Amino acid sequence: MELVIVAKSSIEEQILDLRKELHDLLEFPIEKLCEIIKEVGFECDMCSKCCTSDFNDHIFILDQEVPRIRNLPSDALEPAPYFEFCDNTGTFYVSGYALRTKEDGSCIFLEGGRCNIYEHRPLICKLYPYMLHREADHCGKMDWRQISGLNEHGVYHSEITDEECIRIANLTIDYETAYLEHQICFLEKVNEHFKKQNLKHIQSIYDRMMRKLSKGEKVRVMVYCNGRFEKHYL
Repeated sequence: MELVIVAKSSIEEQILDLRKELHDLLEFPIEKLCEIIKEVGFECDMCSKCCTSDFNDHIFILDQEVPRIRNLPSDALEPAPYFEFCDNTGTFYVSGYALRTKEDGSCIFLEGGRCNIYEHRPLICKLYPYMLHREADHCGKMDWRQISGLNEHGVYHSEITDEECIRIANLTIDYETAYLEHQICFLEKVNEHFKKQNLKHIQSIYDRMMRKLSKGEKVRVMVYCNGRFEKHYL
């Protein structure tokens, strides 16, 4: 699930939308999710494609995982891409951290085609590819769907036990719940900060600062993590 916000005036509406999405997620029958998981029947064949930018955009790190990842290599985290806001002073705001990637686009923890923190990998890596998002079916009905690299890597339609389906379903709900709650808190914090400091999101400044960043010029990014903003310079 990717959050994109383009105007300060829409913050309250975005919060309401996310609260509705969180409610719908918690009301989603776990039995139906288990059916999706069983139908997909994903089995890892250790091709490691999911650990590269060719197949995944970025690995978003939940708040509760940040301290643990920071105890690994100190440069393992970076501000997540797609900064949601830029205020009128030219400062970016982003909702959290992502795992850093190497120059070739592979995860910083991928070595020799294997994850070197496998037992301690982020939750999103444990449940992949069973992330959920809302989309319309062929009849236009909106519902939760499972996506992520289907039929592009791994083995599909393998036999999965009912117990394993339930385990994966619970992990999926845990991740999606934590992610949505985090995004809501981020928006509330941005809203509060902008009002208190008399700031606002300016799209033209956002575009100009993104051009500076693409040229290698230094920009300031405020990363939301565990209830507060952490300052970074990129």
